[in-house]
Amino acid sequence: MTDVIVIGSGIAGLSAALSAAEAGARVTVVTKAALTHTATDRAQGGMAAMTSSLPQGQSKDSARLHVQDTVVAGAGLCEPPVVKGVVRDSADAVRDLTGRGVTFDRVAGPGSPWVQGLEAAHSVSRILHAGGDATGHVIQEALSDRTRDAASTGHIRILEYTLVTLVITGGHRVVGATLRPVLAGGRLGPEEFLAADHVVLASGGAGQLYPYTTNPEVATGDGIALALRAGAEVRDLEFFQFHPTALAAPGSFLISEAVRGEGAVLRDQHGHRFMTDVDPRAELAPRDVVARAVFAVRTGSGDGTAYLDCSTIPVPEGLTRAEFLAQRFPTIDASLKAHGIDWSAELVPVSPAAHYHMGGIVTDEQGRTNVTGLWAAGECSNTGMHGANRLASNSLLEATVFGRRIGELVAESSPTSVPWPPSHVSEREPHELPRSRSGTTPEPFTREALQHTMWRGAGVFRTAEGLEQAKATLEGWLAASSSWGATDAPDTLTDVEDRNLLTVGHALVTAALTRTESRGAHQRADFPSADAQQAISTRWIAAPTAESTHERTVHADSLGR
Repeated sequence: MTDVIVIGSGIAGLSAALSAAEAGARVTVVTKAALTHTATDRAQGGMAAMTSSLPQGQSKDSARLHVQDTVVAGAGLCEPPVVKGVVRDSADAVRDLTGRGVTFDRVAGPGSPWVQGLEAAHSVSRILHAGGDATGHVIQEALSDRTRDAASTGHIRILEYTLVTLVITGGHRVVGATLRPVLAGGRLGPEEFLAADHVVLASGGAGQLYPYTTNPEVATGDGIALALRAGAEVRDLEFFQFHPTALAAPGSFLISEAVRGEGAVLRDQHGHRFMTDVDPRAELAPRDVVARAVFAVRTGSGDGTAYLDCSTIPVPEGLTRAEFLAQRFPTIDASLKAHGIDWSAELVPVSPAAHYHMGGIVTDEQGRTNVTGLWAAGECSNTGMHGANRLASNSLLEATVFGRRIGELVAESSPTSVPWPPSHVSEREPHELPRSRSGTTPEPFTREALQHTMWRGAGVFRTAEGLEQAKATLEGWLAASSSWGATDAPDTLTDVEDRNLLTVGHALVTAALTRTESRGAHQRADFPSADAQQAISTRWIAAPTAESTHERTVHADSLGR
C-alpha cells in the first residue's frame, strides 16, 4: 500500500520522499536506474543559499540581493513571489540537508565559517560546497542513506530499476501509475499498476536531447513526457541552458563555474581574453552570455577552440597551484589528469554543452500541477524560480525547498484539498501542442540522429529555418514509428526513453518557433533582440491522442495500495 509515488531519486525526489515519510505518509520511490544514478550526483558547483541568519553564515548577503540576482539572470520571466519564497526558505533547506547528514565544507573545521564560493551573476559569495567540487555526490549519498534507513523500518519502499510508463488519472485526478521492471539488457518486464493518491514527478532533465551534455544517461525527459500524457501543463520549454565550460572531449565533462569564480579566465586560440570584449562582468556574466561567446569562438576563424586558463587563479600561501587545484576541485582535477591535462600549467579546451532545462511542468508555489494529485519538483518542473536563464547553483536550493514543501503537503492533504491557484505572472492561455504530422525523414531514427538534429536546429543559436527543419524531421520520425502508438508497448528501456525524448524535443522546438525574440538561454539569430511584448511565459498542453489517453481501468494485476 502507498499514499505517494515519487518518481526520481535525486535531491528533489528524496527530499519529498523523506519529508512525506517523516510526516507519516506511506511512500514509494521509483527510479529506472540505481538510487544514486542521478544528475544530483554529478553537481559540482554547490548550492546557493542565503545564510546570513545561520551561525557563521555570509554576513554580506541578504534576501534582497539573492532575489535580485536570480531575477536579473532570469531575464524577465521569473515569478518574484516564488523567488522570494525559495530564498526565504534557503536557511531551512540548509538545516534540512545538514540534519540528514550532509556536511558542507568549512574554513577550519566544525563551527568555523562555511566555505562559500562566488559564481557567475552572484553579487556575493554564497555558494555552499561539500567535498570541494563534489557537492552533489555528498548530498546524494546522504539522502540515499537516509532513504535506505527509512526503507529498513518500513516507512519508504524503494523500487530501483523500475520504469514508470504512465501516470493514471480518473476524473482529472491522479489514481496511480503503471510500472515496468527494467530487466537484464534493458528489456522491460510486464506492466503493473500501483495505486496512489499522489504522484510526484522528480525525474530530472532532458540533456540527452543533445549530443553534448553534462547530464547523465538517465536524463531523457521522462517527467515532462509523463506530465503531457497525463494532461498537465508545461511551460517555457524553449529555454535550455548550455553550460559554457564543458571539457571539449567525448563525455562533455563539466568544469564547474566555481573555477571561474576562483579567478580562471577564458581565452581564444590566440591567447586573447575574449569575455572582456563581451560583457563587463567578463567570465562571471550569466551562463547564457558566456556560452554564446564560447560557441562563437569555437565556430569562428582559426582552430576554433576556446580555452580555460587557470594560471590567473590566486593561490594561497604555502601551496603550489597544482596542490590548490587538487584540494579545491578534486573531482575536476582527477578527470583532467585522466585526460592527460595538467590544468595547473596547461590551457583546458572547453565547449558549451546542454546542462539544465529551465522549461518544465507548471507548478504553483507548493509544487502542485493543474492535475489534482500530481506534483513536480526539480529540473522537470517549472516553478517560476529560474525564468529564462537559471542563476548558477540555484537548482539544488529550489529542489530542496520544493521537495520539502511537497512532502509535507502530500502527507497532510487529501487529493481534493489542493486546488490549482492562478499564476503570479501574466501568461498567454495554454497553447495546444500540435499532433505530429507526416514530416521529412532524411535518415532512419537513432538516438544520435535525434541529438544532432536538436543541436543543429535548437542548440545555442536558433533560426526559423533551422527550427522548422528540426520540427519536420522530428514529426517524420514520430509519424513513421509505430512504436509510439498506444497499442504497441515498447520492449526496452531505450525504446521508452527515445519516445520520451521525441515527445519533449518536438514540444521544445514548437515552443522555440513560437518565441520570435532572443531572451535568456533562447537565442534567435533571426530575432537577436528581446521584445518587451514577449516578456511572458508560454504554457502548453498536449493535443488529445490515443497515446495521451491517461484514464485507465485498473486491473487485478496491480502492485496494491
